[in-house]
Amino acid sequence: MRRKFFVGGNWKCNGTSDEVNKIVSTLNAGQIPAADIVEVVVSPPFVFIPCVKIGLKPEFQVAAQNCWVKKGGAFTGEISAEMLANLSIPWVIIGHSERRALLNETNEFVGEKVAYALSQGLKVIACVGETLEEREAGTTMQVVAAQTKAIADKISSWDNVVLAYEPVWAIGTGKVATPAQAQEVHAELRKWLETNTKPEVAASTRIIYGGSVNGSNCKELGGQQDVDGFLVGGASLKPEFIDINQGC
Repeated sequence: MRRKFFVGGNWKCNGTSDEVNKIVSTLNAGQIPAADIVEVVVSPPFVFIPCVKIGLKPEFQVAAQNCWVKKGGAFTGEISAEMLANLSIPWVIIGHSERRALLNETNEFVGEKVAYALSQGLKVIACVGETLEEREAGTTMQVVAAQTKAIADKISSWDNVVLAYEPVWAIGTGKVATPAQAQEVHAELRKWLETNTKPEVAASTRIIYGGSVNGSNCKELGGQQDVDGFLVGGASLKPEFIDINQGC
């Protein structure tokens, strides 16, 4: 059976109240496939989560872009998993390459964050991916396997995890992994899961692709056997996001 397609929209650190309201209106006016065909999640900045959650029609779920590694307390500027659960936010993105690179989040730290978020009832979009230097050095699989292992070492169930493969060299650059390149890494990740977790985990875990996905390339990328959806960046701020979902 085909895994249900998953499309996430990561708005990153973008938007004003007016701009966010415009995006919400555009999404509400668009037509997306039924929920049994595609699961659609959007991830606004923290300050806009409540108004987006209230304003969006129920076909869209809402995700946070990050959360703290443990229970809340004296951690200025952080948002806890408990807070997200209290607001009925079902999803959180963890381990995005921008946080790994800019904020020095290690593989182990990301694994701990994934485990804690799951323990509080959240579902997790867990990101992995290699830099251009690592790809050119031929170490793509070593890198993404190590990132995935750090998560697998901390969790007992993959039921509420979507694995997002995002080659760092393709994020926001306009460069896109070819469908063959994406399929190759996704297939290897699934093989890694089969060998290192359980065959049923490998068969059921959705592995989505992120990296300059847009309305013109989504259909071919999404047609690959092991590509189960997308994590969309810049295009998720545009009407094009509807086109991406319609192309699933």
